[in-house]
Amino acid sequence: MSRFWKIVLLVIAVLLVAGIGYRMMGGGKQAGDPAQAAGGGRGGGDRARDPVPVTVVAAERRNVPVYVTAQGTVAAYNTVTVSPQVGGELLSVDFKEGQAVKKGDLLARIDPRTFQAQYDQALASQRQNQALLATAQSNYERSNSEAYRQYVAQTDLTTLRNQVAQYQAAVAAAQATANQSRVQLGYTRIVSPIDGVAGIRAVDPGNVVSAGTAIVTLTQLQPIHVLFNLPEQQLDAVRAAQAKGPLEAATLDRAGGSVVNADGKLQVVDNQISATSGTFRLRAEFPNADQALWPGQFVNVRMKLDELPGAVVVPAEAVQRSSTGDFVYLVKPDDTVTLRDVVQGGQVDDSHVVISKGLQPGDKVVTEGQFRLKEGVKVIPLQPGQAPPEPTEAQLKAASEKRGGGGGRGGRGPR
Repeated sequence: MSRFWKIVLLVIAVLLVAGIGYRMMGGGKQAGDPAQAAGGGRGGGDRARDPVPVTVVAAERRNVPVYVTAQGTVAAYNTVTVSPQVGGELLSVDFKEGQAVKKGDLLARIDPRTFQAQYDQALASQRQNQALLATAQSNYERSNSEAYRQYVAQTDLTTLRNQVAQYQAAVAAAQATANQSRVQLGYTRIVSPIDGVAGIRAVDPGNVVSAGTAIVTLTQLQPIHVLFNLPEQQLDAVRAAQAKGPLEAATLDRAGGSVVNADGKLQVVDNQISATSGTFRLRAEFPNADQALWPGQFVNVRMKLDELPGAVVVPAEAVQRSSTGDFVYLVKPDDTVTLRDVVQGGQVDDSHVVISKGLQPGDKVVTEGQFRLKEGVKVIPLQPGQAPPEPTEAQLKAASEKRGGGGGRGGRGPR
């Protein structure tokens, strides 16, 4: 055999091997594809036509309050640093740290002996001047009587009258000195000027204190203040709402959802806007009956400005988000769903939102099961908490047949 024919036979052999490989790899797929595509299409179509159980809630109409929220700081209604007004040895501290005290309760005592002596001396001086005044008045009255007036020179009468006035002034001065000494003596008992809670004491008994030495700081907790800031853009809305009546304020928990104290009232809006932060300051007052608020504490504040009458409200989980905006799955009367674009109008609470555009009261929206939905899908509407119905025998048999029909080649399923 010539070399030419050897080359021809080699080329033919290569082509035959390539053809067989093509039929085994590519040709087999092409033969199986129509059946698989048909089976997959039927199975996928059937699954697409199966109703999807979803939780459905109807949009409702409510009167929705409009709130503004901010972070705030709790401040004591009154804070007083108790200091003595006289100096001396501190004999005792008559309160417990952290104790609730009432106005007038004894807090501490200073050695009163020096002040008691000064007061006694002032009283003795007052009594002495009162005796001198009584003598001068007696001399003047006797000399000015009808029986003795003709024997007393006018100059002597004038002198006696002036002596009476002089001792009257001396008695008044002694009385003032005695009053001052009594006040100083009273300062040796240090009492609470307010109702509040005592802090940690700053000085111990036995120390010599002077006027201005801090003994303890008292804070009044009932009522209590909460200070917070809002952006200047909201100033007009706050002032307009305040003009209609007192504004309600509440404190929320750390997560900002649950109300802790709901009995606050806006007390004052500050008279200037901060040029640095562009905010204005507000102060609300809370009764704080349970003392849940503590000075220096950071809280979330929510203040009610207005109320939207008849707003459309749906559960927050019904609203889905896409690149083009918010939407919901709306359930139509034939139990199919359609995508409906909506516009949110604000948060109602931690579970509902206002829909300002896109829905009407009574529209049914899907709140659970959205991940299996698309336009036109048939659904089984369920109430919140309701379980989907158990499949019937016919449905189970049809599902088994579909699984079997799509099993092996040639439509033969596993036995």
